[in-house]
Amino acid sequence: MKTGFVGLGKMGMNMVQRLLDGGHAIVAYDRTTETVKKAEEKGAEGAGSLGELVDRLEKPRIVWLMVPAGQPTEDTLMQLAGMMDAGDILIDGGNSFYKDSIRRAGELKKHNISFLDAGTSGGIWGLEIGYCLMVGGDRDVFDRAEPIFATLAPENGYAYVGPHGAGHFVKMVHNGIEYAMLQGYAEGFEIMNAKKEFNLDLHKIARLWNHGSVVRSWLLELAENAFSRDPGLDSIRGYVEDSGEGRWTVAEAVENDIPAPAITLSLLERFHSRQKESFSAKVIAALRNEFGGHRVVKKPSTAD
Repeated sequence: MKTGFVGLGKMGMNMVQRLLDGGHAIVAYDRTTETVKKAEEKGAEGAGSLGELVDRLEKPRIVWLMVPAGQPTEDTLMQLAGMMDAGDILIDGGNSFYKDSIRRAGELKKHNISFLDAGTSGGIWGLEIGYCLMVGGDRDVFDRAEPIFATLAPENGYAYVGPHGAGHFVKMVHNGIEYAMLQGYAEGFEIMNAKKEFNLDLHKIARLWNHGSVVRSWLLELAENAFSRDPGLDSIRGYVEDSGEGRWTVAEAVENDIPAPAITLSLLERFHSRQKESFSAKVIAALRNEFGGHRVVKKPSTAD
């Protein structure tokens, strides 16, 4: 199956490689010429523009987008819609907001162009072990594109999950759960790291827990890898970004009157990690000193 692929970042390039290894013909495009050349070196057919990519595909065409969520996805989809024909398929494999995907499917339907929202999980390890794919859209369109999903995913690693928007909705909740799981591991390891009198080997404990423990997981395997390289994580600043899905999950919980305290607090902790110094923590310290005479840690004097 010959497929167009737009967006050759870390995940996109690896997905192209996995498709090529699986026998698919790929026409690849990225805004960066050097990146397109790298895809050509892997065996893809490079395109210098979106129009060139569309022209090199046989009808009915299938184009997979792996570009940043938001305006970049919006702009790319609308540009492609103006170049493609009735019966063609556009697949958004990025982390788009599911309500945007529902709207985009409706817009593309006006041009008789089919749309699938494919929530994609696997990160930089997807090339080796495959990507978990959560796909929303019309079932008959999913069936037409299924050979692509079957190649990208490991065994039992892809599924049709519902109508337009369902794929990105499921991926959004998936990432919200991920936030809470990461926070749980992080807090546990921080507690152990603080128990200095035991001099605990965190790498050893992470490896131990990966054998028979009820908390074993792939994330814990990654923790084991990280602690093996840097036992105290001394080279890393505790600054944690969020790419949007956690916020959307929390907003969805609020909209549906669903209590989701673990996911919500894990998101707020990410905001906390970005503060050089927490003013709220200073307020708490000051108040504890006021009502209980508790010790306050003073900042070093600038005159010292």
